[in-house]
Amino acid sequence: MASAIVLGGGMVGVATALHLQSRGWSVVLLDRKDPGRETSYGNAGIIQSEAVRPYAMPHDVAGLFDIATGRTNDVHYDLASLPHHLRPLMQYWWNSFPERHDKISQVYARLIARATPEHEPLIAASGAGNLVRRDGFRVIHRDQAQFDEEVKEAEAVRDAFGVKFRVLSASELAAAEPGLVSSGLGGLHWLEPWTVSDPGALAQSYADLFVRRGGKFVHGDALSLKQTGSGWSVTTEDGPIDAEAAVVALGPWSPEFLTRFGYDIPMVRKRGYHMHYSGGAPLDLPLRDAAFGYLMNPMAKGVRITTGAELSGPDAKPTPVQLAKAETAARTLIDLGKRVEPEPWVGTRPCMPDMLPVIGQAARHKGLWFNFGHGHQGFTLGPATGRILAELMSGEPANVDVKACAPSRFDA
Repeated sequence: MASAIVLGGGMVGVATALHLQSRGWSVVLLDRKDPGRETSYGNAGIIQSEAVRPYAMPHDVAGLFDIATGRTNDVHYDLASLPHHLRPLMQYWWNSFPERHDKISQVYARLIARATPEHEPLIAASGAGNLVRRDGFRVIHRDQAQFDEEVKEAEAVRDAFGVKFRVLSASELAAAEPGLVSSGLGGLHWLEPWTVSDPGALAQSYADLFVRRGGKFVHGDALSLKQTGSGWSVTTEDGPIDAEAAVVALGPWSPEFLTRFGYDIPMVRKRGYHMHYSGGAPLDLPLRDAAFGYLMNPMAKGVRITTGAELSGPDAKPTPVQLAKAETAARTLIDLGKRVEPEPWVGTRPCMPDMLPVIGQAARHKGLWFNFGHGHQGFTLGPATGRILAELMSGEPANVDVKACAPSRFDA
């Protein structure tokens, strides 16, 4: 029986472990915390079937000016930290030119198309259906030009990829969300995404399924991984564990971890924040406020506000500027109630400079495999890329062509 150690207990690592297990592998899943307690816990809680085009950097003067001057709440940055981000950011900007972005989107859309079909059997088998709704999410618009532009983009992805949406007038949005005190100019309803009331609990449910099926979850430090004559070894709280293969699914920590094996993989690390609010007016479905770059999602702990991207130093203290602006803006739309936590959650999104995850075998180490760099979509894409990697590791044809996601693209 083939054996593997999967490093990382987030959605990507857990799903990879499950798919390897289903192909007869003996799998140990390792994390320093319990499953689903890092980025997979802190996200916006949407399985985004509509996100067929990855987030691109603007090239228009107005868009760049808004970011540079802090006029948009989508992006916040610390000027002193920008040199740390310069190399991957410039590559990200280069890949955001329309011709390159269109090619990237063709690959990305094929991955996104597998998101809900791969989540579905895991939701059913883990008994987590109570955590998931299949009614999409809504967007509210306050600026007519921005509204018109999003409708134009929505029509383009509908025509190219079959994504379904509905344009809502202000009165239609108000009827759908009676808790709103303002429905702006109206908005959009993306009809097909699934929303999750507790993202961390969904990842934990998948991990529990993995253990029920005979897998082993252990606490340990990924930094203990070392190559042996027969494969790979890691030290855990239960003692040393050996396996033929090791999978790096450490999200934003992956590139730094892999430097010890001689791999130099650039990554844009986008920090994000969230906070829960309770005791206010009800919200039916998640609502993205396009003008202020945040999303509200009704969750188990209350309404969660999730912010846009912050570029800061790797060890910088939290600076929840975007959250403060988002909360102020949200309170003009709905009675949020009171903050649930004393301090906001903060985490990091692992974004590759070409916007595609890293999926495949390491170039110079036998039995070392990568599955990380999903950007804003690790929660969405974990089961899809977990299956693809398990297929590659098992010598099967991948159900999606991911040559463009191969780690070797960074070896040039």
